[in-house]
Amino acid sequence: MRAVIQRVSKAQVSVDGVITGSIGSGLVVLLGLDPDDGDTDLEFMKRKLLNLRIFSDENGKFNLSLSDIGGEILLISQFTLFGDCRKGNRPSFSRAASPELADRLYENLMGLLKGAGIGVASGIFGAHMEVSILNDGPVTLILDSRKRIY
Repeated sequence: MRAVIQRVSKAQVSVDGVITGSIGSGLVVLLGLDPDDGDTDLEFMKRKLLNLRIFSDENGKFNLSLSDIGGEILLISQFTLFGDCRKGNRPSFSRAASPELADRLYENLMGLLKGAGIGVASGIFGAHMEVSILNDGPVTLILDSRKRIY
């Protein structure tokens, strides 16, 4: 499971000109899913998203988490995070999870985050989406559940 996360002041996603999700201060999470992802990867991602200290305290230091600031998440499925561009000029997406598995895992992560009391907005799985992001910082990080320390 891979995620590109961006700290934002606000963000929104629309499909066919209709806004399907919007947030204020928080994180935009672009989520890519692997065929081998499961519950351990979901728990890792949930824990990291809730607890990463990437929001500034009163001294301007990264000491606060999403939970600390009462922030929200805009969760966007993005299979292209598993695009392989090493060979040729057209990316291969053979390492991305099938749409059925990816949709289930995406919905499960959304449920875990909501269950933790976080406001979660989203796009529409599999749709062509337009995402508007007002970066705060900018702060952009990459998380990969396969590159964690045990």
